[in-house]
Amino acid sequence: MIVTALLWGITPIIEKVGLRKVDPLIGVTIRSAIVTAGLFILTFLLGKGKSLMEVDGKSLLLFGASGMMAGLLGMWTYYTALKMEATSKIVPIAASYPLVTALLSFLILREGVTLPRVFGTALIVIGIWFVK
Repeated sequence: MIVTALLWGITPIIEKVGLRKVDPLIGVTIRSAIVTAGLFILTFLLGKGKSLMEVDGKSLLLFGASGMMAGLLGMWTYYTALKMEATSKIVPIAASYPLVTALLSFLILREGVTLPRVFGTALIVIGIWFVK
């Protein structure tokens, strides 16, 4: 997880610099095209190509919706904000999505609410307030 944190921590800096001369939508398009190519190469190199072709329609629809929401609209709005504001302000606010997830997991998935989850969620809200 340390490598993941480092990669995700460095990426917004690279993106902020890249957005200096590039429109946010173009940035998302370039990023997504390169990621898509890399994913296809990795999928087939790891022998998962057949599994990719066997995905059922419902799973395809769910992952497609997820991709449109997070990969397109979420990244576009994030890049737009990143281009206009300080990275140190935008990244923590954008990373507050667990608030939405916590609420929807309770309402839609009927996942339980525990004191540590409520406390952790409150800390996220407090952190966002400090960053603004």
